[in-house]
Amino acid sequence: MDLSTIVADIHRLNHEIERFELKYGVMSETFYEAYRDGEEPADDACVFDFEKWAGLYEVWLDRRRVYTDEIQRLRAQHHSLSKIIQPVGV
Repeated sequence: MDLSTIVADIHRLNHEIERFELKYGVMSETFYEAYRDGEEPADDACVFDFEKWAGLYEVWLDRRRVYTDEIQRLRAQHHSLSKIIQPVGV
């Protein structure tokens, strides 16, 4: 997965995650901590949302890790990020 694909994926996930954050009034890290600790929604109608939100957040965390790893690899290879910061598609 190249860097521009990773960035595009992170932005797509951000957009989807933001809908849940606005709907439930908390940031994803707060929600995910409660979800991971086994807390369940007060309303059973929210179970599907919580499962979807948690899944999206887990993928987002993975993509951020992949992005960080790729930047570190490129930095070691090029010794300067300015050589890799270019318009996409050029």
